[in-house]
Amino acid sequence: MDSNTIIQIVVQVIAGVIGGQAVGAALKQAAMGQLTKILGGAIGGVGGAAILGSLLGGGGVDAAAAAGGIGSALDLKNLLGGVGGGAILTGIIGAVMNAMKK
Repeated sequence: MDSNTIIQIVVQVIAGVIGGQAVGAALKQAAMGQLTKILGGAIGGVGGAAILGSLLGGGGVDAAAAAGGIGSALDLKNLLGGVGGGAILTGIIGAVMNAMKK
């Protein structure tokens, strides 16, 4: 595992936590704690970025990816997939917790 892969995973986790916090703030009726939103967002961020990356295809090599560094980690797949995946998984967790509360 090289440093570029680690940077991509960190970007996905941070983007997922941001998405999870946004959905957690929107779903106030589901009493989720901060740990639930952070973990759901982080796991969903990595998963969402992986799914989006496989759907969009990762076969092409662009200039930023060839050069490595932070530029290749801040691409559309990592950011949008991370935020979207974190938001979706946190929303699912909130809906399940809300249903269990009743």
